[in-house]
Amino acid sequence: MKTKNIVNGPQNVSRVILGCMRMPALSVEEAAGIIECASEQGINFFDHATCYGDGEAEQRFGDAFAKTGLKREDFYIQSKCGLHFDRMEFDWSRDDIIKSTHESLQRLHTEYLDVLLLHRPDLLFEPEEVADAFDKLYKEGKVRYFGVSNVTPGELELLKKYVKQPLVFNQLQFSLDQTQLIDGAFYLNNLTTDRSTDRDNGVLDYCRLHDITIQAWSPLQIGMFQGCFIDHPDYEKLNLELARIGEVYGVSKTAVAIAWILRHPAGMQAIAGTMNQEHLKEFCDSTKVDMTHKEWYDLYLASGKFLP
Repeated sequence: MKTKNIVNGPQNVSRVILGCMRMPALSVEEAAGIIECASEQGINFFDHATCYGDGEAEQRFGDAFAKTGLKREDFYIQSKCGLHFDRMEFDWSRDDIIKSTHESLQRLHTEYLDVLLLHRPDLLFEPEEVADAFDKLYKEGKVRYFGVSNVTPGELELLKKYVKQPLVFNQLQFSLDQTQLIDGAFYLNNLTTDRSTDRDNGVLDYCRLHDITIQAWSPLQIGMFQGCFIDHPDYEKLNLELARIGEVYGVSKTAVAIAWILRHPAGMQAIAGTMNQEHLKEFCDSTKVDMTHKEWYDLYLASGKFLP
C-alpha cells in the first residue's frame, strides 16, 4: 500500500481509505473481518460520519475493532459531523459539533478522533462558532486534525479567517464518471459542451495551492448512488479500456479505475466503500499500478469525454 504525508496533518496515511457507511449491514464478526482485511492490505485510515446509519456505522465499527486485537494507535479514524437527516437540517453550530463529536467517540470506543470533517455546508454557519468548537475539541485532545467535506474555496477561506487549526482534507466526489473537478478547467470557454460549466469554483486547484488533500468519495459510482460503472452495459467503451490496461498490470478493472484517481498529481486518497473482502483487495491493488500519462488520458476519453 502506498502512503503519503499530509502537510500539517497525519503522516504515512494510506492512499486508500476504508469508508464505513455500509458497515451496519454487517454483523460485528463480519465487520471485524473487513477491518482486519483492510489492515492486511495496508489500509490504516477509516472514514465515518455521524449520519451513516444514524450512528450505527460508528457503533458497529467500535464494537468490531475491539474484537480484532489491532492497536488503536496504528490507525487513523476520521468522522464527519453536521448532517441531521432525522430532523432535515445541516448544523455546524458550536454545540452541535461538540455534541456530535462526543457521541462519535462513545460509539467508536475511542478517546480521540484523528480527523474531524465538517460534512457539507450548513447554509447558516457562523465561522466563529466553528472555530470555538474546534479549539475546545483540540485543546481537550478529542480531535487531532480537521477538515471539510464538499466545501467550496470561498467557504474554506471564510473558515480559515477564524479557525486556528489547519484544514487539511476536503472530501469531494471524483471518479471516471464524475469528473466535474477537472472538466470545467479542461473545457474552459467552450460553448459546445456543458462540461465547461464551473460547478465547484475551482476547488481542485484551490486545494492543491493550499495543501489540502482531496479524499475522493464514490470513486466507482454512476452519479451519486446509481450503481457502479464497472461492467455496466452503458459504459462498454470504458470497461474495454479498463480491461486492456488491467491486463498490462495484472490487476482488475476496479484497480485500474482507482489507479486513475491516484495518478492525478493532486495526490488524492480514494475511499473504498465496499464491505466485501475480495472487492476491497481489488481496490487496494490500485496502488500497484504505475499508470502512464497516455493511459490516464485513454481512460478519460473512454469515459465519454473528448479533446477540446
